[in-house]
Amino acid sequence: MKINEMNNIANPTVGKINSPQTDDQKKLMEACRQFEAVFINMMLKEMRSTVPDDGLTEKSQGREIFESMYDEKLSESMSKGQGIGLAKEMYRQLSRTYNVTNVKPSQQE
Repeated sequence: MKINEMNNIANPTVGKINSPQTDDQKKLMEACRQFEAVFINMMLKEMRSTVPDDGLTEKSQGREIFESMYDEKLSESMSKGQGIGLAKEMYRQLSRTYNVTNVKPSQQE
């Protein structure tokens, strides 16, 4: 991962997708970003489950809750920036499919 990509994760205003203009466009973009956050959260959970327990720290219910909450917040912050590109692609496809009003080609890229 490049340093610039890390900055995009830390700073959600960097690399944002062009802001939608109408309420419908804003709602669609927000739904796409929320879906991306859920997808990233599931991906993080699965990645964490592949890490073997080394015995250094005890696996407890409190630790599992903390890790779950951490993964959730991390996925939300990752999706607010440039994300992994899923929200952008979903927005592009859904805006074409459902003919969201005033969608311009420049806003889709």
